Amino acid sequence: MAEAENPATGSSPAQRPLIMRFAARSDVGRIRSKNDDSAYAGRHLAVVADGMGGHAGGDVASAATVLDMIHLDSPEYGEDAGTVLADEIQTANSLLSELVHINPKLAGMGTTVTALLLADDKLHFAHIGDSRAYRLRDGEFKQISVDHTFVQRLIDEGRLRPEEAETHPHKNVLMRVLGDVDASPELDLDTLDARPGDRWLLCSDGLNYVAAHAVERTVRETHNLHECAETLVELTLEAGSPDNVTVVMVDIVEETPDDVSTAAVEIIPPVQGSTPAAEADAGPATTAAAATAAGKESSTSGPADTVPGSPAAQQPADGVAKDGAAAESGSTDPHLGEHLSAEVLREELASRPHELVGAAAAAAESGSIPTVAGRTVARRAATLLTHKAGPADGEEALPSLRPRRWLTWSIAAAVVVVVGIGLWLGYAWTQTRYYVGEFDSRVAIYNGVSQRLGPIQLSSLEAVTDIRMDSLPPFSQQRVRQTVPANDLYDAQRIVKNLELTGTTSPEEECPKPSATPTATAPSSSAPPASAAAPPPAPDASAPAPAPSTPTPSPTPTITCEAAK
Repeated sequence: MAEAENPATGSSPAQRPLIMRFAARSDVGRIRSKNDDSAYAGRHLAVVADGMGGHAGGDVASAATVLDMIHLDSPEYGEDAGTVLADEIQTANSLLSELVHINPKLAGMGTTVTALLLADDKLHFAHIGDSRAYRLRDGEFKQISVDHTFVQRLIDEGRLRPEEAETHPHKNVLMRVLGDVDASPELDLDTLDARPGDRWLLCSDGLNYVAAHAVERTVRETHNLHECAETLVELTLEAGSPDNVTVVMVDIVEETPDDVSTAAVEIIPPVQGSTPAAEADAGPATTAAAATAAGKESSTSGPADTVPGSPAAQQPADGVAKDGAAAESGSTDPHLGEHLSAEVLREELASRPHELVGAAAAAAESGSIPTVAGRTVARRAATLLTHKAGPADGEEALPSLRPRRWLTWSIAAAVVVVVGIGLWLGYAWTQTRYYVGEFDSRVAIYNGVSQRLGPIQLSSLEAVTDIRMDSLPPFSQQRVRQTVPANDLYDAQRIVKNLELTGTTSPEEECPKPSATPTATAPSSSAPPASAAAPPPAPDASAPAPAPSTPTPSPTPTITCEAAK
């Protein structure tokens, strides 16, 4: 909606900025014992995160991710909004890894993320996992996100029909999520035109138990956003609700003067006599209403007494110690993991209309907040959301994190060096070896060994002979193709010479070996008869008869394959 023409200038003002009207609802469902879903909705940001319920810390993962992103609910990002959104999700992924380092019991946790960031007239979209985003525009209801699941991959490859996906035994197997399994997960990113009148539905996969036509009809026909979100959750509960369900409804509209006044909310001090527990009892659903009321009061009673960085704002809340220096407005803290209290987060949430639901709301209420570290008050660093260890335990764990990580990296570097030296020495040894093999249907000599190390060939061609493979006996051909190892180049040349002369690779093995047993000297067929050489002497009758002569032992002559042939 455009304003009327300005009579003083005769020109028409530009179109008013676009904002989101929103509603959010989350329910644990009828079977699960805890809610692993988290969601946030505001004027410029909507995000749904579904923690991996089958892993420890699914609620921690979703809450940490959503609370890390709430500072994006601002109109200031402009053309850089898409890059900022993607970078923030990657930062949240790093945060999950940090939390696992602090508390190894959280290993394996993960979460999906589906987010919209409105900047100017563009809607920046980011998605990973199986939470979904739908858009209703000009009467067309369309799913914008693509599930990163095993069955969706089968559908994309034409191996499964869409109607078979809901009953597939592996329908809940995720192919991509945030977590401590991938340092840089692949996100689906897009920049879409934002039009007044567009309606968006973001939801966790718990809503999949409601028939698609029922979801579409509810989104089309229920004009009130809060009523629409309530109806979708109720339909899920009626369907049995075996999973948590979270729904965020968003309408894209032009900003009105009322929106401007409610956005300028002053941060007011807690009511005297109230306790952190009492504040927590108010619940996240009343945060926006309280913020609005605070803004109306401030117009008559003057500015608030407590602002970020003031002594009152720096008092601990829920037993969580806070770094006062980091809480000062505009301060910069380069150390990821420094604590800021739950009170500071609540002050930021109270500064603008929003809805926070699910595990993230429970974390904000209890003060066990996995916030992200504070380069400024609006951008904080996070380390703490453990179920059994109190905030003080998490705080003690942080100082030891850096030395422990340094030691881990040192050990890893030493292992890499040792493995590298071992591989180099092994490779150097292979280059002292030779073998005989085949190259281009001829016998060849190779330097190295015939194996490969991944893509690395551990041998090189030394020489190609004139001996054709088909000129060798079949047995020799087979041995050469299987490669004949040699101790050195001289040994390889000897093998080639034997192949050239005898057709075999090892004459000592192919031919008769010398016998160690003495044998009688047999007359050679080529020697002349004894009678031809000299007549035998006449026998002497008076001489004693000679004893039978024993054959004279003599060594067996060396037989070569060449002579044998």
